[in-house]
Amino acid sequence: MKIAITGGSGRLARRVAELVLARAVPDDVILTTRTPAALASFAERGITVRHADFAKPETLRAAFAGAERLLLVSATDLERRTAQHRAALEAAKAAGVRHVIYTSGLKPAPPNPAVVAPSHYATEQALMQSGLEWTVLRNSLYADYQLPEAEAALKTGVLVHNRGSGAVAYVAREDCAAAAVAVLLGSGHESAVYDVTGGEAFTADDLAALYSRLGGRPVRARALADAELIATLVGGATGDDHLRYGAELVASFGRSIREGYMDSCTDAVEELTGRAPLKLATVLAPLTKR
Repeated sequence: MKIAITGGSGRLARRVAELVLARAVPDDVILTTRTPAALASFAERGITVRHADFAKPETLRAAFAGAERLLLVSATDLERRTAQHRAALEAAKAAGVRHVIYTSGLKPAPPNPAVVAPSHYATEQALMQSGLEWTVLRNSLYADYQLPEAEAALKTGVLVHNRGSGAVAYVAREDCAAAAVAVLLGSGHESAVYDVTGGEAFTADDLAALYSRLGGRPVRARALADAELIATLVGGATGDDHLRYGAELVASFGRSIREGYMDSCTDAVEELTGRAPLKLATVLAPLTKR
């Protein structure tokens, strides 16, 4: 069975490809990317590397040709990715793909305020109505992304947030990759939705305590209103549109957490992979070495 993985230059897709190589023949793997030259090491190991650009839908059908299953890793252009994902689904169907696995987010249906939620929800709906076999992997927030937050909190002694008392079972990217591989290479996952999460949910207060324990410095959580958090993250760079967009994105996740959209805590990782998910403390272990 030949499989294709989109977003080949990204960290998740690369790790999926590495794990697939441990269990499948390289000739059965297609890795698509906007920058094939960046994946020369995979090509040297026998994986087929093809050019595919979500912004150029005409490149997609040929990139997916010959694959029976496709891992559609969500695109990074939040403003355009709903249309890009729909085009990818159309191209997959035209190319003869039978089963598409999509990497979504937790509870994406309206009115989830996270900026990423509308495109995830629209893609899920398009996939379920496509006539293709489908599986949805609703990945929790990455544990890996808590490392820079922890480092910043340890420097200032304060974890600023707008999460209220909401909790998140942060999941390691490694576990998301392993879950994706289990579905790509396994059977019986058609029409299934998995909430892929860590094994323990953390509030902001919990995170502050964990950061303090691992980093060896006191950290306290400080709750802010949404607008106050955005202003704090932007700082004096009020004219930096990119920085403001990032701050608004963070605040939207915080509001989503506060309103309970990120509170899923499941055993999906263990169910799919046969092992327990990595602990947040394990992912944040580099803090103990600084």
